[in-house]
Amino acid sequence: MDRAAPLSGIPRRLRLATAIGALLLLLGTYLVSTTNRADAAPGRAGADFGANAIRVAEFPADCTYSHRLPDDPIIFPGLPGASHMHSFFGSTVTNANTTLPDLVNSQSTCNPRVDVSSYWVPTLYRDNVPVEPAIATFYYLGEGVRSDVVANTQPFPLGLRLVAGNAKATGSDDSIARWSCLHAGQVPPSKNFVTCPSGTMLESYLDFPQCWNGRDLDSPDHKSHLAYPVNQACPSTHPVHVPKLRQVLRYPVNGDPSRFRLASGPGYTMHGDFFNAWPVAEMARRVQDCIRPVIKCGADGRPL
Repeated sequence: MDRAAPLSGIPRRLRLATAIGALLLLLGTYLVSTTNRADAAPGRAGADFGANAIRVAEFPADCTYSHRLPDDPIIFPGLPGASHMHSFFGSTVTNANTTLPDLVNSQSTCNPRVDVSSYWVPTLYRDNVPVEPAIATFYYLGEGVRSDVVANTQPFPLGLRLVAGNAKATGSDDSIARWSCLHAGQVPPSKNFVTCPSGTMLESYLDFPQCWNGRDLDSPDHKSHLAYPVNQACPSTHPVHVPKLRQVLRYPVNGDPSRFRLASGPGYTMHGDFFNAWPVAEMARRVQDCIRPVIKCGADGRPL
């Protein structure tokens, strides 16, 4: 027995080492496998980040001011100088003659840079001097409709052109504009300019319609190919739910609103134009990973 003990101990040690080696091999294979799956399927954000996700269906584009022109390639295409003054964001080439290929091949002031869409609004003036937003964010949202509608959101089609708001409004009843003050929630919002306290900024909010007819990239009035939801769903005439585009502009001005005007008139004439040139795959990924699973994403389209 004494002679056999050392001999029987060696196989036991070998068996133990072999077992440990096999476990380490399995663990390494698992880690490589899961890493490869994560790299191969970046669109699985909803599943991978669900436990820690901020449950807001949103992704933004933060776009700095690009340039000013009295042009509007949606309302007055091919007619330079035919419009009131507009301030442009996103694509740096937008003018009266701009087409989709122009945007697709342009540079952008947006974060993310892949968003080469063009966004424009009537220029704001204080004492007849133009003022550009210090912050301009264009949020893509899934809200205002039932959860099952959000879950079936479709990307904006490439080349979509759309106008929201009413440049010809004669009063607040004709307007969907909203004005408020950054960091001054005590000031009630209004459809016209408001008096913002010193140290705050004047804000403008505008929501675009989010129900598309599924056919047209534009319409004669540049609005009726999309519609706003009814009873938290898209109407049968506009059955395709797309993200709600919310235009948020923050101007470095405050004080007496009588000193302000838009190029189109009073504050209630605020409107916005959108010419979609997002790369198809980038827009689709953000809809899949952020809007449908109701996850708040950053400008890179990844969960925060």
